[in-house]
Amino acid sequence: MASHIVGYPRMGPKRELKFALESFWDGKSTAEDLQKVAANLRSSIWKQMADAGIKYIPSNTFSYYDQVLDTTATLGAVPERYSWNGGEIGFDTYFSMARGNASVPAMEMTKWFDTNYHFIVPELGPNTKFSYASHKAVSEYNEAKSLGIDTVPVLVGPVTYLLLSKPAKGVAKTFPLLSLLDHILPIYKQVIAELKAAGASWIQFDEPTLVKDLDSHQLEAFTKAYTELESSLSGLNVVIETYFADVPVEAYKTIIALNAITGFGFDLVRGNKTLDVIKSVGFPSGKYLFAGIVDGRNIWANDLAASLSTLQDLGNVVGKDKLVVSTSSSLLHTAVDLVNETKLDDEIKSWLAFAAQKVVEVNALAKALSGQKDEDFFSANAAAQASRKASPRVTNPEVQKAAAALKGSEHRRATNVSVRLDAQQKKLNLPILPTTTIGSFPQTIELRRVRREYKANKISEEEYVNAIKDEINKVVKIQEELDIDVLVHGEPERNDMVEYFGEQLSGFAFTVNGWVQSYGSRCVKPPIIYGDVSRPKAMTVFWSSLAQSMTSRPMKGMLTGPVTILNWSFVRNDQPRFETCYQIALSIKQEVEDLEAAGINVIQIDEAALREGLPLRKSEEAFYLEWAVHSFRITNCGVKDTTQIHTHMCYSNFNDIILSIIDMDADVITIENSRSDEKLLSVFREGVKYGAGIGPGVYDIHSPRIPSTEEIADRIRKMLAVLETNILWVNPDCGLKTRKYTEVKPALTNLVAAAKQLRTELANTK
Repeated sequence: MASHIVGYPRMGPKRELKFALESFWDGKSTAEDLQKVAANLRSSIWKQMADAGIKYIPSNTFSYYDQVLDTTATLGAVPERYSWNGGEIGFDTYFSMARGNASVPAMEMTKWFDTNYHFIVPELGPNTKFSYASHKAVSEYNEAKSLGIDTVPVLVGPVTYLLLSKPAKGVAKTFPLLSLLDHILPIYKQVIAELKAAGASWIQFDEPTLVKDLDSHQLEAFTKAYTELESSLSGLNVVIETYFADVPVEAYKTIIALNAITGFGFDLVRGNKTLDVIKSVGFPSGKYLFAGIVDGRNIWANDLAASLSTLQDLGNVVGKDKLVVSTSSSLLHTAVDLVNETKLDDEIKSWLAFAAQKVVEVNALAKALSGQKDEDFFSANAAAQASRKASPRVTNPEVQKAAAALKGSEHRRATNVSVRLDAQQKKLNLPILPTTTIGSFPQTIELRRVRREYKANKISEEEYVNAIKDEINKVVKIQEELDIDVLVHGEPERNDMVEYFGEQLSGFAFTVNGWVQSYGSRCVKPPIIYGDVSRPKAMTVFWSSLAQSMTSRPMKGMLTGPVTILNWSFVRNDQPRFETCYQIALSIKQEVEDLEAAGINVIQIDEAALREGLPLRKSEEAFYLEWAVHSFRITNCGVKDTTQIHTHMCYSNFNDIILSIIDMDADVITIENSRSDEKLLSVFREGVKYGAGIGPGVYDIHSPRIPSTEEIADRIRKMLAVLETNILWVNPDCGLKTRKYTEVKPALTNLVAAAKQLRTELANTK
């Protein structure tokens, strides 16, 4: 019985690629240095899978930024502003598209489906010139082959690529992106021809958009694409891989009718209805089913006995010789190797499986199906499953009772937002177009050293507190000198906005090296929610009160919202996600009320990941939005009218959930806008009325580029064309932790200058 891995983490067990990328970007190492680190990581990954007995090992899943940008490079679809002159795309052009440079902004970045991974959105139009400009897929296949490892090259499928793209600037928003299929298929044919000549016997096309609600025209594009590629694919085995949800019946019927396709990969973890579709519609004779039974997006050990039963059932439908055991998606979304976790509690550790362990699980299931079951391995797994179900540390009756009591109330604030804003303005006395930042300030090497040494017990608590106090004082003074209106303390005590809170909540566990890539070199270390959640004590009141004591200006209390904590954690899979979210909401509610009691008048509850968790199917969206928005309202329903509640969202498409955002009933929302070409503003141009405060970001913080005063002023003018003056805030797109002070200070100087310029213009027009 064969085994298959959809994709594998790229960063390395200890973030080796992250550090190599940042060293290269900072000019401290060469392209050759970066390529050497990458090659070592790739060979290690391939050898690991080969040693574990995996038959179908992926290649071309490694990336220096993301796989969609890699596809843009392969197709030569470089926007004109990057002044690319043709030929093989190098690092300069590639990273300029991803990060921008001194003269031009980066391309838009958004979430990869409903994950915390991001991709660079292709910008296409009728005049886009395509050419075969990156031979990465072939070179990586040859690289693995030179190590004696035959791999399955993975390509982002042509239809998914176009469906994830957007019309370039100046191109009509109604431009039919699928009309470019005929323009990109010749390049796919060239890639296929080279892979075939190199000796590839299998190719994997990732087409995850098949799990979404597609219309007949979009489904016809799959038929057209793979019919056109059929002659090129002759002699090759081809698998179409889907993941993250069920494949709808019509999409399933469309792909199983494709003659050029040898196998079909389905997510059987998040797509638990796909089995019923296979059984009811049938499975094409002689084709392979790649059964995604091992979860690629969470860290819980697979229930091997249950999975084996499911696979045996599937084997009876498709034939055991045509069944391939696989992961539900790329393992990119999970941590790398449990072996590196030396501080995890032994009991909790026995419940987990990271990417390396999931590779072993896949092979163990494949061997068991073929009659070579490892009884000891299966017995140990069964014992761990039983331990988790019976453990008293998982359940807290008081927490469950409190969460159950939430039913029957909408948890709304007592007065309308317009009344609250009036009360808040009387207290805060802010100018029109008030300026603020989103929360974090640059995380310097020295600051990271202090936190690291404190965690390692190399400095005392007093030394740590004094160092953080000094950092907060520095950040407060900088903001006062810049004349920012509502301040933040810069979050110097926090390495990560979710990890910081999880460390102080019960029901959470933490890793040392459980890093997961979010975008580019940015990695996060998601907490593990293993049990019921509660707040033993206040989490932020000390630091927020200290920061407020350093200034007469309003200081924001900074919290992460319950939905974001949920969506950016590895969540327990033994109860519905909304139940866990309500538990977190109750904990944040306690913190909000303690901040208010301590004299903090502005409290920001970030929900950066609310849109990210939106289900991929329309039929499931309403239920998610109902409990997600309700969870946010729970956190602040009890505060006074004079306490201003902010929230923040970033790097997703918010236009389709704007009514739910309004229903959150926050007093002020700051939201990413600039990197997405001010897409957000279109919803207000179309007539949506927004009465609360709103701060669409005026510059992209994920690029080192410093915007000019006039550029920011122009963005504010565009906002004022569709938003009322008295509700508009001026702020960056997101937090500043990834930037340097040499970038942050001039950018914020220009931001404040632009706000003041517009205040003068508005005063002169009265």
